[in-house]
Amino acid sequence: MKCPIHKKINLETAVFYDTEVDYCPEGLGVWFEKGEFRIAKDSKQKNLDWLDVDLWKEKGKFEISKEEKLCPACEVPMYEVSYSDSEIRIDLCNVCEGIWLDRGEFKKIIEYLREKSSKKIMNEYVRSLLEETGEVFTGPESLQEEVSDVVTVVGLLKHKLSAKYPTLAEIISDLPRS
Repeated sequence: MKCPIHKKINLETAVFYDTEVDYCPEGLGVWFEKGEFRIAKDSKQKNLDWLDVDLWKEKGKFEISKEEKLCPACEVPMYEVSYSDSEIRIDLCNVCEGIWLDRGEFKKIIEYLREKSSKKIMNEYVRSLLEETGEVFTGPESLQEEVSDVVTVVGLLKHKLSAKYPTLAEIISDLPRS
């Protein structure tokens, strides 16, 4: 596979946060095949595994990459899209659903997700908990991964409750368990 930026350079294989990916030895961009980005993100930051962004949800916002980047796998023009509501612009292949991240973009995405997670207010955590619980039955990930997402959100909700309402958290923790 060729680098979408350095078109004559072959991508090399490496393990990146428990995920085998292809990268450009020249520019250090990373190619994630379908599903690999989520695995690497979840491995890098376990408490963000529940916070996924559906990059293919709004295809109307896709723009052909200005730099005419070709998908390393399909060799078709990739689309440029904002990562959620951030200013981070990444490249996607609409055919194979691969993701190209330029050098440093993975780190920026993790920082963005950390900030987004810490800013969520209580009602958003409850809504996320309900969404994640529903995904246990219908979600795109395996049952084990969806249950893990629910457990993570419950833990974060518990942490937020403890920080915001310590008295309530103490009362709940003192309740008898059956």
